[in-house]
Amino acid sequence: MNLTKQVESGSQPLVILHEVSFAVEAGDSLAILGASGSGKSTLLGLLAGLDVPSSGTVYLDGMDMFSFDEDGRARLRGRLAGFVFQSFQLLPAMTALENVMLPLELRAAPDARERASEALERVGLTPRMSHLPKHLSGGEQQRVALARAFVAQPKILFADEPTGNLDAATGSQIIELMLELNRAQGTTLIMVTHDEALAKRCNRQLLLAAGRVM
Repeated sequence: MNLTKQVESGSQPLVILHEVSFAVEAGDSLAILGASGSGKSTLLGLLAGLDVPSSGTVYLDGMDMFSFDEDGRARLRGRLAGFVFQSFQLLPAMTALENVMLPLELRAAPDARERASEALERVGLTPRMSHLPKHLSGGEQQRVALARAFVAQPKILFADEPTGNLDAATGSQIIELMLELNRAQGTTLIMVTHDEALAKRCNRQLLLAAGRVM
């Protein structure tokens, strides 16, 4: 609510976001649109508690994100959130299966391998489970990233330009998968994109311009 982010830039502070307020219902899907430099990625970082606002706060699952310290926010994210990035962020020395198992192993889940296998099956990658990321196409890597994001059944998924490094056809497949998993698991989806056609696939769109909601 009333999120403002400014940074020092020469003699004048640079306002990146100015009193941004909105609410997202559980299970909803929201696309954050805007030109480059409009504050989209900064807003996503604040919503996920990866960055701290100059003023205002974020309520995640009813909790004030910024009433916690950095470690507390990290624990909250680990319990409630999943992430999908433009650059996939897979660990190169781990197989597809091991990458998807990782968030479950961090929680000491006894059935990590079984659940990760099921998640990869849902995104159509059972034959590629033992492959390293370097042996997967961009679309396959993003499907692994999706499986990893959803395997722990997060309450909310943050996606930052999830199709930015993919061709149009592959990007469309990834969005279909993301929205299908969003519906199947009831996961709230908040996605940053510059693609209006992609944004229209979400239930709601929020347009940013020069750090303000239009």
